[in-house]
Amino acid sequence: MPQRGDARYDMLAGGRHTCGGSCWARPFVESLGPVMPSRESGEKKAVEDYRIMVLGGDGVGPEVTAEAARALRVVAKRFGHTFRFEEALVGQDAIAQEGAAISPKTLERCARCDAILFGAVGGTTMGSPESKTQPENSLYQLRRDFVLFANLRPIRVFPALAGASTLKRDVVRGVDFVVIRELTGGLYYGRPSETRGESPARQAVDTMAYSEAEIERVVRFAFELARARNKSLTSVDKANVLSCSRLWRDVAERVGRDYPDVHLQHLLVDNCAMNLVKRPKDFDVLVMANMFGDILTDEASMLSGSMGMLPSASLGERVTAHGRFGLYEPVHGSAPRIAGQGKANPLAAILSAALLLRHSLSLAEEALAVERAVERVIAAGYRTYDIQTANTRLVNTSEMGEQVERALLESDSPAGSRRAGKKAPAGTAR
Repeated sequence: MPQRGDARYDMLAGGRHTCGGSCWARPFVESLGPVMPSRESGEKKAVEDYRIMVLGGDGVGPEVTAEAARALRVVAKRFGHTFRFEEALVGQDAIAQEGAAISPKTLERCARCDAILFGAVGGTTMGSPESKTQPENSLYQLRRDFVLFANLRPIRVFPALAGASTLKRDVVRGVDFVVIRELTGGLYYGRPSETRGESPARQAVDTMAYSEAEIERVVRFAFELARARNKSLTSVDKANVLSCSRLWRDVAERVGRDYPDVHLQHLLVDNCAMNLVKRPKDFDVLVMANMFGDILTDEASMLSGSMGMLPSASLGERVTAHGRFGLYEPVHGSAPRIAGQGKANPLAAILSAALLLRHSLSLAEEALAVERAVERVIAAGYRTYDIQTANTRLVNTSEMGEQVERALLESDSPAGSRRAGKKAPAGTAR
């Protein structure tokens, strides 16, 4: 493993910026397995082929993934890479044409790729995600089959968007934390999960179950991240009611003894929900069970002004030739009511693509370029309707993607900036 001060450690581990908030980019977690060697900035890079599966899905999913793929194509052009994109159906179209939310063939194709760029699935009807004819089954199956147990959801407020939140500026300004959501266990995967009997005497049951091993791997993942950032970890549970949470707390305490330099605090989920809007700057790294993470990160999205600003990375233990295999998706979902209207904000998908570059392709400089381009576009006043405020320019989905493309093409590379005498922001590979 790389050591602190090593360029590879800095690239993968990150930490709060020392650049005055001018740069959004930050690697979110040190690799938990073999580290892919990073290239020194300015070093000539060998041309490599990278395979990316694009699963647009339902609703606004295809619209936002199209813009994320556009950003990746610009990166390929600017940095001299070859990205080989594959596409397949998931969700409602896959059910209609292939008989399942995701086909075995599509899963096999995903397994041959370095990463998955995912849009969104789901519609207006609800059903069990275990059903192969329910759109959400595609996402659940991908998480389970590839054991993507750690879901990283960074929450950071862009300086130019502090006014887009419904909370006061002084509450959200400077917010910068990461939620680690356990993704393959808990209430969403427990059995039995069913409705029993006949109306009007029906009964429904869901099961929340965690093994000690499932808890330990995600908690240890979170401790590694906390150690790399500010050595503060908040473990969220409901230990005053749930047996699962009491086990979760016990395991967190045990694992914490391996990280004496990291301060661990336990917080009940209802208390956490309150403090996310009352004192969000108190948090740095949070780890929590599947359902808690699902709900609380939606709440936290309002700190940044919109769910359309929140990227995510779902990671497991599999390592490819280029980095850690993962699934990358915006947090916002399919939003069927605005699908096809050009209203969807593609920035979460584009920022998810930046996470893909960093974690699955080990291209930290390229990821940084995308994140800087997004921040420049926001600072220039371009807004989709979900984050529009006074004295800003309203653009549609593709126009926002075009602005990011222009910012990527017009900007100097980080290496070029350093050659010109500009100081590189903390956390970049040197």
